[in-house]
Amino acid sequence: MHHHEKTAFLKFFITYFVSVALLILTAGFFYYVQIQNHLLKAEEFSLIEYARHIKLHLNMDEYQNNTFSHKFVEKAGKHIDIRNFTISDQSFMKYIPTKKPYFYLQISKKKSLFEKKLFELKIKIWTLQFLLLLIFAFISYKLARNALKPLQESIATLDKFAKDLIHDLNTPVTSIKLNMKLLEKKEEYRDNTPLQRVKKSIETISELHENLTILLQEETLQLEEVNLCKISQEILQTQEQLYLNILFIQECSNLSAKLNTHAIKQILQNIISNACKYNIKNGYVKIYTKKDTLYIQNSGLKIVDPEKIFERSYSSDKRSSGIGLDIVNRLAMAMHIEVKVESDEESNTFLLKFSS
Repeated sequence: MHHHEKTAFLKFFITYFVSVALLILTAGFFYYVQIQNHLLKAEEFSLIEYARHIKLHLNMDEYQNNTFSHKFVEKAGKHIDIRNFTISDQSFMKYIPTKKPYFYLQISKKKSLFEKKLFELKIKIWTLQFLLLLIFAFISYKLARNALKPLQESIATLDKFAKDLIHDLNTPVTSIKLNMKLLEKKEEYRDNTPLQRVKKSIETISELHENLTILLQEETLQLEEVNLCKISQEILQTQEQLYLNILFIQECSNLSAKLNTHAIKQILQNIISNACKYNIKNGYVKIYTKKDTLYIQNSGLKIVDPEKIFERSYSSDKRSSGIGLDIVNRLAMAMHIEVKVESDEESNTFLLKFSS
């Protein structure tokens, strides 16, 4: 499953499941409150029924469980509402009027049985809600998978088209580059300005071709132990031949990580290439390490929007496609590399932190 497919799947699953979960939990809460009120009404009625047995001298065998207690109390000059019902920490209490004015029958009942019923109710509701959440989690998963199928089919079609297109571009790009090298060998074409412009455009197309080739392998990257210092040194040697007026410095100790060789090469190639392109005259590119972090620093103007440079198609230079750093970001995410940018008036530094 591609990264964007996972994102779409999780968004659909979380949205649907959370909505249903909130509905289930809310319904469970209101059901609990309703049953609790019903049980309280039943407790009040049991007090009234107990008082009726006392007043009518009925059989009290069913009340011989020490749960109920009663006594006659005088409330001289005080009227008590017949609807009274008091709940304390330990018991329920109700005053029942008698034939004698200001004398009431005080009925008390321990809360232990009520609390047991309430606890059983909570267990029942929690169990039911948990089972419902499991069922709807499974339903959410199935619905998210089914909703994702059209997207997966479209992506598969686009991937196939892109792979075929890149494969077909490889032959003409290679052919043009070979012919350019043949023309450069001829003295009359060596300093030809239009030819140099064509060469620069071919290099841009070739770089874009390499980026897209690696990008299409983003979700199937095979990881292995890679020596980052060795790879960065190879890239610097290539750039030294292209940028003769730039000083290249490498202070890289033994830094290795589990990565895809082609993908990390493309990441470093894109960053170092940009460091050279947007450098100043007689500037420098420096690569060094600290613990598990690789630093790529170059002299140059301050980056205006360092937080935006990894966005797709963003570029401060109209000649650039803006895809290079977007690919850096996507490949870094695929290999769990943390990429940061620090910029000031004198230099720009890319930090690549590798997980151990």
